[in-house]
Amino acid sequence: MRHSWLVAGFAAVSAAFVQPAVAQQPTIPIIVKDTTSFYWQIVLAGARKAGQDLNVKVPELGAQSEADINGQIAILENAVSTKPAAIVISPTQRAALGKPIDEAAKSVKIVGIDSAADSKAFTSFLTTDNVQGGRIAADGLAAAITKKYGKAEGEVALITHLPGVGSLDERAKGFKEQLASKYPGIKLAADKVSDGTANGGLNITTDLLTAFPNLRGIFASNLIQAQGAIQAIAESKAQDKVKLVGFDSDDKLVKALKDGVMAATVVQDPFRMGYDGVKTALAASKGEKVEAFVDTGANLITGENMTGARAQELLNPKVK
Repeated sequence: MRHSWLVAGFAAVSAAFVQPAVAQQPTIPIIVKDTTSFYWQIVLAGARKAGQDLNVKVPELGAQSEADINGQIAILENAVSTKPAAIVISPTQRAALGKPIDEAAKSVKIVGIDSAADSKAFTSFLTTDNVQGGRIAADGLAAAITKKYGKAEGEVALITHLPGVGSLDERAKGFKEQLASKYPGIKLAADKVSDGTANGGLNITTDLLTAFPNLRGIFASNLIQAQGAIQAIAESKAQDKVKLVGFDSDDKLVKALKDGVMAATVVQDPFRMGYDGVKTALAASKGEKVEAFVDTGANLITGENMTGARAQELLNPKVK
């Protein structure tokens, strides 16, 4: 009996020594363009949910403004120095972030979301097809003009948030190409670049309404410029005459859709972008094969379809 007990004891001790160590929780920081923006808060909410579901620490990083390019570069360099499992980043500016991402990728897997950079070092890139998003915006604007005036014709304008931002350049490209190929009666009368603020969008739109008395439509190609354009159109009581299409959504844009100040907005799926960004980064950090490019989709939301189930899912995401 005693011998049997000793054997059992040695077996138990041996088993204890060969138990696998508890795996250390991986860390995957996500670096967005602007932590104060509602759009980026949705992206962060998606990343946070992925962290909970996949048992990953997800530090939520980013500058206070999309215009703070140097700030984002410093955040990226600091994140690399912590030796995470991988990093998810949305580059603020295509050219400026190219070399920093190249350098970072020498040490860690980099997954890009939303906006491109002049780098081939991304392990995977998840984004809206922004060229297609621009095309969708052109179709939405043409439809709104046709509904009001009977034909897709007249002068329209484009407002871009900042120069040199990959996603915004692609939206502008798709918008212009779609107008040229599909709507020959619509003329792009003004192509303006703002200063990265809603006040810039307000001032540009106010000037456009004065400079082009026959203006029939505006495409404001991101959330903040759409906010400024909404204010200008509402203050000028021009919503019946000038049809506005925005990009992305928040409470202000949803109200503008309800009130008819804005005809439509192109809505991405930022929650999915954040969630799948972390999920993809985790897979890449384990050496698993991941897709080089993932299109996360875009949808046109109008005053007419905004109460539908899918529209509500996109317009009212859970950010907490």
